[in-house]
Order: sequence, then C-alpha cells, then structure tokens
Amino acid sequence: MDAFIQKYQKNVTGVLNGWDRVRIRGMQKILANVGGMMSYLSHIGVLMKDFGGFVERTCLRVRQASEQAARRLDRPVQYLFSSALDKYQEAQNIARQDQVKEGLVCVFSCVEPCLAYKVQPDRATKTISLQMAPRKCVPLYHYWMNKDFGLMHARLQTWFPFTLEVCFNGRSWLARQMDQQGLGYQQRDNCFTWLQDVQASQQLMEQLLRFRWPAFLQSLADQVHPLQKDILQGFRTEYYWSMTESEWATDVMFDSPRALARVYPSLVEGAMTTFSSRDVMRYLGKKPSGPFKGEVVSSYLHRPEGVRVKHSVQSNSVKRYDKQGNVLRIETTMNDPYRFKAYRPKESDPKGPRQWRYLRKGVADAQRRAEICQGVNDRYLEALASLESEIPIKQLVASVCRPTRWKRRPMRALHPWSAVDQELLAVISRGEYVLQGFRNRDLVAHLYPKVCGDPEEQHRASARVTRLLRLLRAHSLVRKISGTHRYRLTPKGREITTAVLRYQSATLQQLSKISA
Repeated sequence: MDAFIQKYQKNVTGVLNGWDRVRIRGMQKILANVGGMMSYLSHIGVLMKDFGGFVERTCLRVRQASEQAARRLDRPVQYLFSSALDKYQEAQNIARQDQVKEGLVCVFSCVEPCLAYKVQPDRATKTISLQMAPRKCVPLYHYWMNKDFGLMHARLQTWFPFTLEVCFNGRSWLARQMDQQGLGYQQRDNCFTWLQDVQASQQLMEQLLRFRWPAFLQSLADQVHPLQKDILQGFRTEYYWSMTESEWATDVMFDSPRALARVYPSLVEGAMTTFSSRDVMRYLGKKPSGPFKGEVVSSYLHRPEGVRVKHSVQSNSVKRYDKQGNVLRIETTMNDPYRFKAYRPKESDPKGPRQWRYLRKGVADAQRRAEICQGVNDRYLEALASLESEIPIKQLVASVCRPTRWKRRPMRALHPWSAVDQELLAVISRGEYVLQGFRNRDLVAHLYPKVCGDPEEQHRASARVTRLLRLLRAHSLVRKISGTHRYRLTPKGREITTAVLRYQSATLQQLSKISA
C-alpha cells in the first residue's frame, strides 16, 4: 500500500491493519458425519427406532443446562419471535441498561433453520437410515462482556451435532488492549477515527495473530455446552474450530472528512469503470487463466457507513467505503479459503515435510489467512493509488511523449493514443501481473498470439518484445525485479497506464459530468 500512502501522505494520519468481524465455528467431528453418529449411537446402545425419543430428551437437557448459568446469575433468558431481530443491538441495550461491565449479559433463543439428523425410511429395502438434512431447531445465543473482546456471543445449536459458533470483533479487542496500555483513541462503531500512537496500536493488533484460539474457544464451549462430555460418554469431546467468515480491514485515517471527500468520488468512479473482472480475480488470488466456472461481480451501494464499492469472486470479496467521515476502509472478506495456499505439512502428519497445500478453515491457518488478506488489501490500495490525480492528463503523459535515451542509446517517444501502444499499456497493467510481475513470454502471448507453435516467428516476436521492454524501462514505466526475468509497473507507470486506459473511451458527456 506504500504507493497510496505516499501519494496522500500530507492528509493521512495513520494506517491500521487487523481483524474486524470474525465468525468461528466449532464442530465435534465424531458427531458431524453419519458414520461417526452411527458409531456413537452404537457405543451408547441406542437403536435407530429409538432415535427420535433419545434426541428429544437429550436436546431438552442440553438447552436446560445451557440456560442454567443465566438463571443462576439472574440474567434474562428471552425467546425472540423473529430471527431477523438485531440480537447484537438488543444485547447492547440490555448491557447498557443493567450496566454490565463483565460477565454474562443475556441468553436469546429463537427458531432458525439448521442442519441436523433425521431418520429416513427406505421403502425399497424396508429399512430406516440416518441422514443429515435441513431442519429447524431452537439455538441459544449467549451474549457476554468479555474482559478482552468486549461484547461477543456464542450460538449453540441445541440439536445434534451441537454446532457452536463464536463471533467477535478485532477492533473491540484492540480498544480493550489500548485501555490497559493507557493509549488514547477515538472509536465510532467498529472504526477508529484517531489513534494517539498508531505504531503502538498496530503492534497490539498484531498480538491477536498469535492468540491461543483452541484453549480460549474450548473454555467458551465448556460454559455454553456444559453437557458435552456427559453426552459423548467417553468419545473425544474437543471441538474442531474453523473460521467460516472473516473480515480483515485496512483503515487509512485522513486528517479530516474534507480531505477524504476530495478524493473519494474519483476513487469510486475509477474503480467501477477501470477495474476489470481479471483485475478483481487477481486481487482475490484467482489466476484468470484457464476455465473459470464462477461469477465476478462489482457493485456500488450507498450504506449508512458510507459509499461502498464491492468486488466479489464467488464467496470472497474485497470492498471499500468511507467510514465515519475520515476513514477509508479496505476490507477483504474470506469465506472460501480453499482457493489460497499455505506452506504446511499434511494435517495427518504434523511433523512431515512442508509443501504448498490448500489453505484450511481451521484456526491453525489463521495467521496465513491474515497474510493473504493483507496482500489483497495492499494490491487493491496500490491500484487505487493510480485512479486519482490532480495532474492534468496532458501534463501526466507529457514525459513519455518525448524521445529519451537508454544507456546512451536513443529511444523513441511513446504514443499513448495509438492503437499499438495502447495495447501494450493495457497488457502490462493487467491484474494478474500486479503481484508477481510479467515476463517476456507473457507479453508475447498477448501481443502476438498467432506465433504460438512456430519457433522462428516466436523468436522474432520475443525480440520485438525485448525492444518494447527496453522502451518502457527507458521511460521509467516498468522496472526489472532483481534476480528474475520479471518486470513490474512503477508508480509512475501505474498512474500513466491507468489514466490512458481510463480516458481512452470516455465520451464528451462523461467528461462534462466530471468537469461539472
């Protein structure tokens, strides 16, 4: 993100990176599949014909035991007639009204859909079998004030397999840590608009990456689901914890709402008109080569927090909006980590050799997930840095429209509005080259696709591309990555290519709106 920060350093007071909202799911693996559930029923001696009665009795016991702590502490246990009600806001109101500073706030229950077991008859074989199917149950939402995370909650599914979900906010955690360290800050909603010591706050935020999740989450499970050991009767009782949803946010704090408002509209318009589907796919870690059976969507929406621009590749997304007037937030939401890689051993062989394998949902890969999300935010901010410029287009491209010299050799001027040079600029600014750069062969494949299969023509095309790369380097539009055969756009190159490509197809009507 350095290019973006350097460009607006006069108005940027600080940058904060870290977790925002995170949802972690706990599953008891022995109960999460039909085979394991059948083994469990066999272990405790329950026949399939008795499954319905056994489940009803067990679920009633689970619900009563989970609610018992709240009743013992004289905290409210409320049934909600609609699952659409904002439970977090209701819990906040109760905590504020009862002045709860630490401990359990309340327990909510309501009817919601879930995945649970049911006995299914098979008329062909005249047998009954166990299946996982969509059903309805009454989950319990436990809200409490945690000394480290503030207001957070856990949702217990009171029907087999007793799935548990824990939700917290990383910004709330940071606020508690800064209170303990005596650091000043201004917080609105889940956003910091001012930090007394940005560097110290960032160091505190990074401590959350090394948090011991399994022990902490298991202690919550023991409170919310106290009967788990009694129900399993000797089976392994630990939950397996996985991040089902996570938001990693980069907050760029401006010194005033006026400073952000001056640049934000052009960033919104530029992102919607300039970033292609290939760019979005690359930001979110999907190589745009080969077949892709999915959907890439860019959307624009007015929200209470601000104007939001969102780019999605299936269930993962990166979005941007202006929060609380003076904060530009870039936020990567990851719901499907399997599209990314982690350098790790096999899960069945923790001490074995490490290789690049798919990123798991488990909290063991939380730090790698954070690294990937930060990379997405960095690439997106780098692209944004080239969208807004106060320099006129004529002045911006003037330097490359004049002949120059490269290692004492004369080099021609670029012609940004010619079809040949526009195609070259379009290729080197493709989204897939933002992170790793491009090679000679990459440009050959795009600029001369018809030479594939003919070695002699391919060699000539490669020589022509070499001369083009020399031309681009002479005008300081690209630089060579040390120790490789790859090249990457410079900040100047990113700004010029974006300006040329963005305005090459602009109509007089669009330009009139911009000037107005």
